[in-house]
Amino acid sequence: MNILLIHQNFPGQYKHLGPALAARGDRVVALTPKVKEPTTWQGIRVVPYPIRRGTARDVHPWLADFETKVIRAEACHAAAGKLAAEGFVPDVILGHHGWGEPMFLKDVWPGARLGLYCELYHSAAYPHLNFDPEFPGKDPGRDALRIRLRNLNNMMHEQVMDAGISPTRFQADTFPAAMRDRIDVIHDGIDTGAVRPNPDATLDLGEGLTVSRADEVITFINRNLEPYRGYHVFMRALPEILKHRPDAHVVLLGGDEVSYGARPPEGQSWKQIFIDEVRGRIPTPSWQRVHFLGRVPYGRFLSLMQVSRAHVYLTYPFVLSWSLLEAMSAGAAIVASETAPVKEVLTEGETGLMVDFFDRAALVDRLCALLDDAALRERLGSRARAFAREHYDLNSVCLPRQLDWVDRLATLPVRRPD
Repeated sequence: MNILLIHQNFPGQYKHLGPALAARGDRVVALTPKVKEPTTWQGIRVVPYPIRRGTARDVHPWLADFETKVIRAEACHAAAGKLAAEGFVPDVILGHHGWGEPMFLKDVWPGARLGLYCELYHSAAYPHLNFDPEFPGKDPGRDALRIRLRNLNNMMHEQVMDAGISPTRFQADTFPAAMRDRIDVIHDGIDTGAVRPNPDATLDLGEGLTVSRADEVITFINRNLEPYRGYHVFMRALPEILKHRPDAHVVLLGGDEVSYGARPPEGQSWKQIFIDEVRGRIPTPSWQRVHFLGRVPYGRFLSLMQVSRAHVYLTYPFVLSWSLLEAMSAGAAIVASETAPVKEVLTEGETGLMVDFFDRAALVDRLCALLDDAALRERLGSRARAFAREHYDLNSVCLPRQLDWVDRLATLPVRRPD
């Protein structure tokens, strides 16, 4: 088969699927603005293309998001036209449409089947909007209108999508029936052979301090430290955690930027805002047991998961973090928020402990109970790993299902653009 991959940050979600397609003999080409020069990566021909314009200054703010996606789609369409002129005709196009790029590709290759990575359909209904009353939208009376317009990109792609794939049921179920009926739930996959318990793991925290499985290490991980992932809840619980756990080291990973949700006031970061809020309640000797590592290489992240005695994961009802499944694969004992995406992979008392997202007292109590009970930690961690291996293992579960999905996609009747 001829297969075209589309991702603005290639390889993105095609990190494993793309090379697997090439390895089995498919001709795989990727279009992406990420690289500047043509290259080959793991058997895939990678073709760059430029995005030559930005959004207009006077565009309506509710339409700025869609304009950006149309600009990207236009650039990708032009690059596709050059590929077509070379004689390349894909049987299947696989694209993450979240940035708009695949929007016009059926106009270049109307006979190709288009399979989309369906990450999220935006909803203005609770709890997708206004889940956390502390952070209302900038314009609460009209936020629902703006959110509905954010789905213009999804709506345009619904017209041409032959099939879709979502990593979790929660994400797939955000889509309306017209799209949901064409979406398979298949996770990207976790390499559970690499992400596994290691009793000999150590982690250098700097300044001569190294921790191991013999130490009481509490971990908290976000891509960026922000309210969408419960950073504010965890930080507000931190004074009590440190008080009740005098020997614990608390290690936080995450950047200072914003991945989701509201931005902090100009010139500030959510990280520092909540440090400043709680620092006065934490004695300096206790604060020295708190370690912000920022963003770290994957190997260091893995070491952190392997030395963790208790891992805390909090999130709004939103896209599930890979880090939770990786923590499960590493055999970590987990305390997590009882929100819908988490309940899809964790079961209370079986593979983890769960608390109401906003209940800081319950978070402290359950975390301390877990740290006091080695047998409970061992049971939860081993069952969490078993669950991750059974349902999310890359090589035995997810990648074979993805390959089968691509093969089925290639046999579907073609949906043509209106």
